[in-house]
Amino acid sequence: MNIFTFQDYYKNEVQLTFNDHGFISDPRHVLVICRYKEQWLLTRHSRRGLEFPGGKVEAGELPDDAAVREVWEETGAGLASIEWLGQYKVTGKAEVIYKNVYFARVEELIPKEDYMETLGPVLSRELPADLKNNASFSFLMRDDVIPYCLTELKQRNWT
Repeated sequence: MNIFTFQDYYKNEVQLTFNDHGFISDPRHVLVICRYKEQWLLTRHSRRGLEFPGGKVEAGELPDDAAVREVWEETGAGLASIEWLGQYKVTGKAEVIYKNVYFARVEELIPKEDYMETLGPVLSRELPADLKNNASFSFLMRDDVIPYCLTELKQRNWT
């Protein structure tokens, strides 16, 4: 199993794999890298800043379903497709978190009155080359997960 190991924004150990099935079968968190009309679809979190949609898997919910739900809740996006890309493990001081990473192609953006804890969708033609030092982006975007995922997407010719 190929595993990339690095530290996150808060100096926790992160392990990322793109191997089928990842580390565990029932992660409780999801992250969805979204494309819409040749642009990246992000959301502006009310406290953290710009980030890809994602969140917690609810009780009784499958991670794939949580990914679709989180994209809808945070951006109003209806998806044309969604694919499992990888999984990462964050070993924090108090707990270990596993998160599935997906890649989604957005079919349509539907304006909503409520985007949950976010301020709604943000489209960007490009992501900054140095996300780590860009304070406009959430801490969730400021480690090596996104750069590794973008490289994997290019290798798979998905973008």
